[in-house]
Amino acid sequence: MLLSDLPVTAQAPVLVSPSQPTPCKVLYLSNLDDQLFLRFTIKYIFVYRPRNGNGNGNEDEDPVEVMRSALSKVLVSYYPLAGRLRRSGDLQNNNKNKNNSNGHGRLEVVCNGEGAVFVEAYADLTIDEFHRFQKPCKTWKKLFYKVDADNFVGIPPLVVQVTRLRCGGIVLCVGFSHCLCDGLGSSQFLHAWAEMARGATVVSVRPVWGRHLLRPRCPPRVEYSHPEFKQVQDFCNFKERLRPDAIVSSSVCFTSAQLLELKKIVSRGDSACKCSYTSFEVLAAHVWRCWIRAMDLPSVQAIKLLFSVNVRKRLQPQLPEGFFGNGFVLACAETTVKELSESSLSYAVKLVQKAKGSLTNEYIRSLINYLDDKSARPDLVASLVISQWSRLDLTEVDFGWGKPLHVGPLGSDIYCLFLPSCCDGHLDAVNVLLSVPRTIIDKYEYYMRSISDLRSSLLVEDQDQIILEL
Repeated sequence: MLLSDLPVTAQAPVLVSPSQPTPCKVLYLSNLDDQLFLRFTIKYIFVYRPRNGNGNGNEDEDPVEVMRSALSKVLVSYYPLAGRLRRSGDLQNNNKNKNNSNGHGRLEVVCNGEGAVFVEAYADLTIDEFHRFQKPCKTWKKLFYKVDADNFVGIPPLVVQVTRLRCGGIVLCVGFSHCLCDGLGSSQFLHAWAEMARGATVVSVRPVWGRHLLRPRCPPRVEYSHPEFKQVQDFCNFKERLRPDAIVSSSVCFTSAQLLELKKIVSRGDSACKCSYTSFEVLAAHVWRCWIRAMDLPSVQAIKLLFSVNVRKRLQPQLPEGFFGNGFVLACAETTVKELSESSLSYAVKLVQKAKGSLTNEYIRSLINYLDDKSARPDLVASLVISQWSRLDLTEVDFGWGKPLHVGPLGSDIYCLFLPSCCDGHLDAVNVLLSVPRTIIDKYEYYMRSISDLRSSLLVEDQDQIILEL
């Protein structure tokens, strides 16, 4: 069966409210939350085997009802997710403001216990049939309920669709308003929800709102240039290259052995430095170089690598355990197409490390003040954006019938995701998911998989160095 032909029969959506009374109040969103580029929904997809392991569906407890009941319970602790967004000052729910989709006004959360959207559906599909699809495709959208809203503000912060499969398996799709929580925050909620489904009466990690810890300094002080927001000249008609109808999804997996090999290549390329390198640093640098080389941009084009960094422990005071809001910022590595393409992998890794190292408490506080400008958004011209999902422990979200067989985003985008994976039985593998122009996908994937070419280029450089020394 083709997934494009898949009939998905969905029931009418219902609202799942907290099982106990919750506070009624309006909550402040920080400047890190209330960024224009975060006004979208994070969409996860999980695939679970049949509850009893054989697909007969004869267990006493219906898994969908278990999830629905547990959702109602966990929303008592995470009651902001049962509320609704509105623009600041919209005290009477003025429709004129709510429908202003282009407005830059500050958002806030009205905690009214209205509830999360919950949809139950059925798909004539088995888990084995689903696994034939190695990467997200557009028709996966059928597995997630689309809320009829004029704009992002009108979409409830939490939307869930649970789809039963013909074999008895379950596909769970969950959407979070990104302005309420980041990847770590949403993962924290998902684990808490799963705990309640497994019979817990209280969540093991108490959720903390804590946005007062991220208020701007008064008087405001912007002490850094914040290059992630600075515009660069576009020499390549960049936006046109990444039109939605011109891009296709790419998925390339790296085993732990391949990641180790990348680290060795970086070390040999910079033998004078006794630095250590993380898997993320070397893989991000490798992906950036491959993407730039495949895109064939003008050599003078200024380029950026933007990647999310958790700053919960970088701030002073640190954000408390349980904080589930946006506790990340974008680090920015900068260079030109010529420099990145003609330099070694170690050069790119150093740029990544330098960008990470710049994220001090003072830098982050300066950024929070910078974001008082509600029109500010990262400049994406000739920029690659990477988000690391491989460290979110999404593969451990167990509702009581086992860990998910598949975890990932509902769709592929021009934002690059590092996903947890198991490549041909290799544990701790990372799947790099990115949509690229259709015209370059073969070249991009060739560069991504050509780790041996990097090793060969180092040997040539070593030989050249020996000749020079002689």
